[in-house]
Amino acid sequence: NIYLEQINLVVLQRSLAKEVSDYCQILVQSKPGFNLRCVINPEKAALSLRSSLPDLKSQSAFVNDLVLLLEMYSCLFELDEVGVRLQVLDRAMCPRFHTDKLGCRLVSTFLGQGTEWLKNSDVDRSKLGPGNMGLSDEESGLFSSPACIQQVNSGDIVLLKGDGWYGNDGLGAVHRSPAVSGGEKRIVVSMDFA
Repeated sequence: NIYLEQINLVVLQRSLAKEVSDYCQILVQSKPGFNLRCVINPEKAALSLRSSLPDLKSQSAFVNDLVLLLEMYSCLFELDEVGVRLQVLDRAMCPRFHTDKLGCRLVSTFLGQGTEWLKNSDVDRSKLGPGNMGLSDEESGLFSSPACIQQVNSGDIVLLKGDGWYGNDGLGAVHRSPAVSGGEKRIVVSMDFA
């Protein structure tokens, strides 16, 4: 569906295996500032991720899940390399609604609240970036009501078409990181064309 011209965002709903969730809980406790950024060849993904991720209980299940996402993403877009970013976050990485200046990004939240997004029909794109005139997303007129804000669940896989997609300049998926309350942690993975 992401290849359809009128589609900017696709969500694949899924539940995480208990072992994957267990690894995430241990990761935030033992490595609260963990941040991995790398370029991975899908054929060497398992080996690369095993050596890059902390060797904690249930690491194998977590690596297998990441490899699955990486293989799906690289197959869908015929990529020989994938840019991977995996972070433990205690704040919203991108707190304002925005579009990405790239082709198509995969995002999945392994722990915590999932990505928030707006339907094209609910967005006044003139209020993105400097168009917000210094006002918050909620005050700027970017969307008419908080009820317009959509949110994916933890574990879901989201494909976000950006402004860099062929013929999509100015039409990228509008999304943001959810607000994080004190003490809350999120684990988010994103994948991009390398």
